[in-house]
Formats: sequence, structure tokens, C-alpha cells
Amino acid sequence: MTKADLLEAWGQHLTHSRRRSPHTVRAYVASANRLLEARGLEDWPAVARLDARDLRAQLAKRRAEGIGNASATRELSALKAFIAFAREQSGEIDPSAPRVRGPRLKKGLPRPLTPDEATNVAELVKGSAAEDWIGARDRAVLLLLYGSGLRIAEALSLKGRDAPLGEVLQVTGKGNKQRLVPILPICAEAVAAYTAKCPWPLPADEALFRGAKGGPLSQNVVQKAMARARKMLGLPDTATPHALRHSFATHLLGAGVDLRSLQELLGHASLGSTQIYTKVDAATMLENYRDAHPRATRDAKKKKKG
Repeated sequence: MTKADLLEAWGQHLTHSRRRSPHTVRAYVASANRLLEARGLEDWPAVARLDARDLRAQLAKRRAEGIGNASATRELSALKAFIAFAREQSGEIDPSAPRVRGPRLKKGLPRPLTPDEATNVAELVKGSAAEDWIGARDRAVLLLLYGSGLRIAEALSLKGRDAPLGEVLQVTGKGNKQRLVPILPICAEAVAAYTAKCPWPLPADEALFRGAKGGPLSQNVVQKAMARARKMLGLPDTATPHALRHSFATHLLGAGVDLRSLQELLGHASLGSTQIYTKVDAATMLENYRDAHPRATRDAKKKKKG
């Protein structure tokens, strides 16, 4: 068995048994590859024998290379899962991973865009694209993220059979969990405009959104389109495609949608993941108050003088 064999088996396990996203599979396989290279390992029993001390050493090596806390946490999760898988392959009685605590992360609040900013980004990517159909495509994807709260991977996993869009759409999210999301008329119209202009065939069982050469559209292309748009609009770096999903959640919560309904719309496994948006909404409310209320403005000026 070779290192390539181990990585191939690990990637197949993540893809088919764990149903992880392509992005997660690439990241976890890359983490495993770094571990195998650093330790010179080429068989499952050798990987299975790695313990907490080995994990800490590998993590220290990565920290010395300059990765931050968030990246270190992801690296540790990937390596623990890889070692647990190796122990399963080796027939260990206890296939659990070594117990190693990762670095503490400071949880920041998602930063939503305003409704106008979200709409302006979608319109700008449409107008600034190299080709008309590409602009229509990027606008349709971004509107789905904001209008229906889709993750970017969920939007790009849609098939030709999903078009034309109706009032609701069944989406397969994390953990292969399915949910129904509402489709606004503007989103359905955007997708229809894209499919009418797309120069590539859109078979029922193949990707709905296509790249410039006809293959499935990649997340990186959408992220770059939005990066260009936010720069032109003067928006912060936090204005990413995923921020549109945050905006969807924040704006619905502000309009009175209850947490349970929002949890279902977002496809969160636990209510705890959804509750963060109560803090976002409160933060947005206070910011709007400070910006708009005349007394708040006067009080701020007094504090500065003091």
C-alpha cells in the first residue's frame, strides 16, 4: 500500500460514506497528506498508532508555518477524523480519535448586507461580466443565496431538472439532509433569464449552473465575481457569497420569522446554530438606532467631548 492508496481511500470515504462537500474533501485529504509526508507513513496500522502527542507535534508544525487559530482548528478536526478512520481500517477495538483540544476561537457575529447592498451586488455582477449569459448566471446564483438562504454549494448542486423554478425548491444540504426553501419571483425570473441565455445544453441530471467552458460552475468563480463587485461598491471584505445567506437569515428574523421556522429554512441541524442570528439582529438594530436617532447622535457627540 502506498500513500496515494491511503489518500484515495480517505477521499472516497469522505465523499460516499460521510457525504462531505467537495471543498471539505479536498481540505481533509490535504491535511492527511501533510501528516503522512511529515511522518513518512504508508499503511493504516502506522497511522492508527499515532497518538495525542503526534497530533500536537503536527499542529505545532503547522502553526510554525503561519496558520491561524481557525485553520488550526480545521486541521485538527481533519487529522482526528483521519486517524479514527485508520483505526477502523486496522480493526482497532476502539476506533475513536486521540483526545486533543484545539485552540479557542473567538466567535464573531456574521455581518449581513443591507437589502439594497445585496441587490446592488447581484445587479453589478450581471453588468460587469465578460459575457451576457455569464452575468445572468452570476446574478441568478447570488439571488438564490440571498432570496432563499442557500449555501453556495447547495446552489451549485442544482440540476437541469430543477429549472424552471417553482414557488418552492427541494434542496439537499449538509449531511444529505433535504429541506424545502421558498423561491421568490425575482429568483425564478433570474434563473429563467440565465437558462434562456446559456449556450450550453442543460440535461436534467447534470449541473444547472455552468462555467465558461461548459463544465459545472465552481465556487471560486462566484467568489471572485462577488469580490470584484464588493470592491466596486466599496463594501467590506466580509461581503462574501456566504454573507448573502447571513443576510437572508438576519432580515427574516428582523421581519418576525420565528427561530424554528428559520432553522428549517437554513437547514441547521440544531437550533443553537440559528440562535446566533438573534444576536446579529440585535446588533443591527442598535447600529441603526445609533445612526438614525437624533438623541443617540447628540449623546455620542457629548461622549467625544468628555
